[in-house]
Amino acid sequence: MFAKPFLGALDGHIDGVYSMARKPGVLNLIASGAGDGGIIVHDLPTRTKLLRFPAAHKGVVSGLCFTDDGRILSCGVDRLVKLWDAKTTSDGDGLVDDEEARVTRESLATFSGSTAFNAIDHHRSDQLFATGSDVVHIWDENKSSPISTLSFPTSTENITALKFNWSESSVLATTGTDRTFTLYDIRTAKAERRLVLNFRCNALSWNPTFPTRVLLASEDHNLYTFDIRNLSKPTAAYRGHVAAVMCCDWSPTGDEFASGGWDRTLRIWRDQERTSRDIYHGKRMQRIFCTTYTNDSRFILTGSDDGNVRMWKARASERLGVTHGRDESARLYRDKLREQWKHDAEVGRINRRRYLPKSVYRAAQTKTEMIRARQDREGRLRESGAKEGEVKTEISKVVIQEQE
Repeated sequence: MFAKPFLGALDGHIDGVYSMARKPGVLNLIASGAGDGGIIVHDLPTRTKLLRFPAAHKGVVSGLCFTDDGRILSCGVDRLVKLWDAKTTSDGDGLVDDEEARVTRESLATFSGSTAFNAIDHHRSDQLFATGSDVVHIWDENKSSPISTLSFPTSTENITALKFNWSESSVLATTGTDRTFTLYDIRTAKAERRLVLNFRCNALSWNPTFPTRVLLASEDHNLYTFDIRNLSKPTAAYRGHVAAVMCCDWSPTGDEFASGGWDRTLRIWRDQERTSRDIYHGKRMQRIFCTTYTNDSRFILTGSDDGNVRMWKARASERLGVTHGRDESARLYRDKLREQWKHDAEVGRINRRRYLPKSVYRAAQTKTEMIRARQDREGRLRESGAKEGEVKTEISKVVIQEQE
């Protein structure tokens, strides 16, 4: 309760941070893209800028991802996708590691589209990547035009997020502005499943250890997990945000995830619990548009529209630096005590208590009153003999229909 999870801010951007990506297999590198078109590669231990591309795009950098060999793919509202060399001499085989070379690098390749790009993701094993605009394009790194186009026949959507599956890498999940969630197979270039949801989803993330589960961040202030083997309704709903959820990311361990939203809070959730484990906020932190874990699951990074990338501890009370065996034993003992006595009234109250900004606290109270009023109204409908199917549970209202 009294721990300080905030570690520091990574500055350098002069506009809001709207996209981030972590480098696979590396603990210390993170890339961020801003509304001014700049891209920065940060070194987390030293909190320095390894690389800067100050005018990578004209306008917002809407998507970032790393390739398998360490290069960066970026897309923006200027209808361009660019491939960048992100290696330095610290990698052993990079370019000259001086200040001028860090800023003046040119893109390795440029891919142009007809409309603004909103999202990008790289294939897990092949030299392919996908972009989302009004349709989904599949590109080859060695070709200047898309090799295939994925769309639904009756779709009028703009893609808001897309991700390749961790296990079945030919499966691509997308969310759109017309409240849809779609699963594509890039081998057949067809939409395999398509759901129409109650509200629009702003982000999605695949579970790295349970590849059939996908997490959606919704405009209705909630997060939902779906099992793609049965999409009739969500497997779980996570409630707590008091405004639209803009981003989400699974921990590499797959047992918890982080989300950020319009309410200017970062929330950490356990997979098996429906309420957030921790809530992080700051006086100067504004609305959060992107979040990601580091590859060791110890830290969380957030990008907000105040121009800062903030670094947080995934566990607020964790000690940093060198720890001895007895320190680890003491931590495990405290965790076990907390788990054993969590059902005690006083211990549970202290364990659950989190201090929130007044605006968030009051909005949560108002939202709770509205939910209780709706539940009372539905209870009266059941008591009055409403027909079966007229009164649905909250989780059953999420999916409106599945389109064929």
